[in-house]
Amino acid sequence: MREATVFTHRRPDDIRPALVELIEAAAASHVTLRFDSEETAKLGLQPAEGLVLDAEMKPDVELCVVLGGDGTILRALQHYAGTGVPVFAINFGQIGFLATVEPEDLADGIRRALAGDFELLRLPAIEVELPQGRLLAVNDVAIHRKVGERVAELAYSLDGEEAGSVRCDGLVVATPAGSTGYNLANGGPVMAWGVEGFIVSFIAPHSMTARALVAAPSDRLHITNRSAEPIDIAVDGRPAGEIPAGGRIEARFVKDLGTLAQLPGTSFYRRLREKFGRLAS
Repeated sequence: MREATVFTHRRPDDIRPALVELIEAAAASHVTLRFDSEETAKLGLQPAEGLVLDAEMKPDVELCVVLGGDGTILRALQHYAGTGVPVFAINFGQIGFLATVEPEDLADGIRRALAGDFELLRLPAIEVELPQGRLLAVNDVAIHRKVGERVAELAYSLDGEEAGSVRCDGLVVATPAGSTGYNLANGGPVMAWGVEGFIVSFIAPHSMTARALVAAPSDRLHITNRSAEPIDIAVDGRPAGEIPAGGRIEARFVKDLGTLAQLPGTSFYRRLREKFGRLAS
C-alpha cells in the first residue's frame, strides 16, 4: 500500500480521534494519505509528512478509507466508480450497512486496511438518463412528488411493455446494495448481495394492487411522469433534478461498477441480522 484517499463524516468532531489514529498508523506503515480540498478544509488539516492536502482525486490510488456512515460511503463509491479502487469503510453513522468495521474495532480495522487484508465485493449500479446527463446510483434512484403538491401518477414500462400506472408519492429503483434502504422502508424485498437485478418499489401507493417488482438485469426501465406537475428525482439520496409533467427517464442495471472492501469471512446475512437487529433492540 502506497497511497490512500480519505473520506470522512460531515461532522468532523465525531471522527477526530479515529482520524488521528489513522494518520499515525499510516505514517508507521509508510502510506501516504490524500485529502481533497473539501476534506482538508472541513478537518482543518495542516501540512505534515505523509499527508497530501487539497489533493486532486487520483483514480489509481490503492485504497479509499472512509470514516463515516452510508452517505459518506456512497460518496466514496461514486467517486471511484469504475476504477477498481476498493472502498474500506469504518462505520461512524447510524446504520452503516456498507461499512465493514465498527468503531470498537477501529485499531484492528485500520491495520487490516493498510495491510490490504480484505476481500473485494463488486457492486452494481443503476444508470439513469436525465435531461442534464447520465448519473449513476450505487444504492437507489428515488422519484417523488414535490412537497405540497398533489399525488403523483407514474407509469413504468420494462423493455417496451407497460407494467403499470400508479398514483403514489413516488417510487424507488434500487440495487441489491440499496435494497436495505429506502426500498425496504417502502415494504420492498431485500436482495442479497451478488444477486443480479434491480427493484422497483412504490412510496405510499394509492392502490391495493401496487407491488414491488424485481426486474432482470437486462431489462430497460422507463418511467413517465403522468402528473400535471414536475416531480423531483434524487440519486443516492442527493437531489438530481426533476422530471417535467409528461417527461420520461430511462434506467438500466450496470454490473460491477463499485468495489467494496470487506473483512474476510464477512456474511451478508450476518450483517443484515446485526445491523437491523440493533435498530430493533
